[in-house]
Amino acid sequence: MRIGILGLGRIGAFHAETLFGLDAVESLVVADPFAEAAKTAAERFGADVADSPEAVLAAGVDGVVIAAATDAHPGLILAAVEAGVPVFCEKPVARTMTEGVAVLKAVQGSSVPIQIGYNRRFDAGFVAARAAVRAGELGKLHTVRSTTLDPAPPPAAYVAASGGIFRDCSVHDFDIIRWVTGREVTEVYAVGGNRGADYIREAGDADTTGAVLTLDDGTIAVVSNSRHNARGYDVRMELHGFTDSIAVGLEDKLPLRSVEPGVTFPAGVPHDFFMDRFTAAYRAELTAFTEVVAGSRPSPCTIEDALEAGWIAEACTLSLHEHRPVTIAEVRGA
Repeated sequence: MRIGILGLGRIGAFHAETLFGLDAVESLVVADPFAEAAKTAAERFGADVADSPEAVLAAGVDGVVIAAATDAHPGLILAAVEAGVPVFCEKPVARTMTEGVAVLKAVQGSSVPIQIGYNRRFDAGFVAARAAVRAGELGKLHTVRSTTLDPAPPPAAYVAASGGIFRDCSVHDFDIIRWVTGREVTEVYAVGGNRGADYIREAGDADTTGAVLTLDDGTIAVVSNSRHNARGYDVRMELHGFTDSIAVGLEDKLPLRSVEPGVTFPAGVPHDFFMDRFTAAYRAELTAFTEVVAGSRPSPCTIEDALEAGWIAEACTLSLHEHRPVTIAEVRGA
């Protein structure tokens, strides 16, 4: 099949490389406002270069991957749907929930499949954890812990436009908690601090946060995030039930050092960045998209899924700023 790629920044170029290596993908068509980025992709992957998103959609593509800036997501999703082209879009659907809901309403009733990029759903550990929960291996859950710690903060320009740590980082934890447990979040309480880069504080954001989520069955989920983890990129989940407890990410490349006498675990080189930690998951995610394009499976992460994680991020952001518990119903306006 022929796949279009809109946006060839860090993640777009990474997706181009991944797609180039998939058996189902025969050719690529790329577009980026920066001509040099498109030229580089053309040289590396034998891609055809188009001068606009419209030209990509008109180039006989079977599906399109949107990896452009967040502000462009709504318009590009709608353009792809109007053209009848199955679309994969990196999260978020839009910069604001109002825009995201508008996109959802605009595509309701369309038969064009849309997949939103939440790569943890395709990581082997999280897949196994979900299977264990669904099979009842842990018994009734009582506690979930989810962690995302970045090795270093993103640039100031990114932070200023990101919408905050809950919307651009923690949202991955929120999505995977929903997906693994099969439960919805009803209430949150969030806290945050700034012990590092001044520009994060100046942007009105926090560089380290914690959030307690109450799920609809009473399970408590604790989410921990930070822009500063000098040892590496740390993504983990613990699930504790009345029968058993399991962990995702408890492996030799875990960026954590034990000080217990005689303990040598973990012994591997720590994960350095999200592309290192989730290389296989990204490949599985885009393989799934080719199956969506082929019509052999439904979207494994819909706009509705992405918006649910977004509402949790909205609630946490409000909780952080107002120092109080916030229900999901409140931010929805329900």
